[in-house]
Amino acid sequence: MKKILLLAALCAFSMPFVACVGAQKSDAPKANELTVGKVQGEIQIGLSAAKVIEVLGSPNIITTDEERREVWVYDKVSTERMDASKSSYGTLLILGGSSTTRDSTTRQKTLTILIKFDAEKKVRDFAYNYTQF
Repeated sequence: MKKILLLAALCAFSMPFVACVGAQKSDAPKANELTVGKVQGEIQIGLSAAKVIEVLGSPNIITTDEERREVWVYDKVSTERMDASKSSYGTLLILGGSSTTRDSTTRQKTLTILIKFDAEKKVRDFAYNYTQF
């Protein structure tokens, strides 16, 4: 009986309130991800088509312009979801209580890249559009 009372008193005084907060990002970045930084830092006029594929990967769409020169389109849409949960628990001898709160936010990003090639398959022009909402 003394052990039970001692344990109850120890719990009452050592853990009156405990709170935990956690956040989880469900959309982790990848090493070979298509980004604005890659376009700005590595794509330039005169770059070969092979080097563009090495940097950005294969395009989503290949088409031609009015002079039958290739135009490559990279189009990426991603959704990022952030989940956060908070939980708390309190105890006083035998009485206890707990609560849990969950929050979630979603953000969508789009990146469209146009790369225009000349007759020798070298980059003659490029443009990109990045949106986040």
